[in-house]
Amino acid sequence: MQYGFVHESKNCSGCGACQAACKDKHDSEVGENLRRVKCYESGGFTKQGNGYAPNVRIYNVSVGCNHCADPKCVKNCPTGAMHKDPETGIVSVNEERCIGCGYCAMSCPYGAPQMQTKKGIMGKCDGCMDLVAKGENPACVDACPLHLLHFGDIEELRKKYPDGVAGTKDMPSPDMTHPSLVIVPHKDSV
Repeated sequence: MQYGFVHESKNCSGCGACQAACKDKHDSEVGENLRRVKCYESGGFTKQGNGYAPNVRIYNVSVGCNHCADPKCVKNCPTGAMHKDPETGIVSVNEERCIGCGYCAMSCPYGAPQMQTKKGIMGKCDGCMDLVAKGENPACVDACPLHLLHFGDIEELRKKYPDGVAGTKDMPSPDMTHPSLVIVPHKDSV
């Protein structure tokens, strides 16, 4: 099994509740964002009559760790602290083995690993596996007021959201890492 996330960006207001819930759950410092809401803008002006009118689009994407099939952060961790669980596919950090070198952060095309300044080690989205083990959702999922963030078996989520994609034009190619993130986008955002 591979756990992952679906984010329905087509309806996301960009409120940041998911990001705030993650920060609260992990007691993150200012600047430490294991989940981030990114706003993308596109478009411009189109000619209409004697003038121009704005033709712009904005969409938001909630991004954490993509729990890649072949995570570069795991491959480049010199201590083995960064690891992928064979049963869930979740990539997490063994805090007792981490030395805070940052090689995982340098290797990740998504910026998922973040230095935890209080602890002096790396941190990242672990899918709130402590909550999932109790039958609960990750904190970010339950915090979304519009219920646009979902977590579970990535294959089941892909079936439920067949219009989803594995990336947007502003993110690294999904072929690069095979992320376990599905984004249900605006038709013009992919």
